[in-house]
Amino acid sequence: MRALIQRVSEARVVVDGAVVGEIGHGLLALVAVQKGDDEPAVERLLHKLLHYRVFADSNGKMNLDLQQVKGGLLLVSQFTLAADTTKGLRPSFSSAAEPALARDLFEQLVERACTAWPQTACGVFAADMKVQLINDGPVTFLLDV
Repeated sequence: MRALIQRVSEARVVVDGAVVGEIGHGLLALVAVQKGDDEPAVERLLHKLLHYRVFADSNGKMNLDLQQVKGGLLLVSQFTLAADTTKGLRPSFSSAAEPALARDLFEQLVERACTAWPQTACGVFAADMKVQLINDGPVTFLLDV
């Protein structure tokens, strides 16, 4: 699994004009499921999302995680992150998981995240989503698990 995480002041997902997920201060995670991903990958990614230290401590150092700052977590499926962009001028999605597996693993991630961290929101799998955010920093990392 792969996630592009951004530390945000706020973020929301809109589908068909309605807000379906929204957080204040926290992390926006754009998530791609790749071939070969499984339930242990879901657990590894969730652990990183909850414990990756990207928030500043009292000395301005990135030493605090999402739970320590009581931030929100917004999960958004984004299969384009699985693209292979090494050749040519058009992305290849051959490394992306099949849609049924991707949906299942993404929904497992959302379910487990909501259980572990109630301040979790999400987008809608495979929907045409409008993602609005204010990147705080900017701070952005690509996580591969």
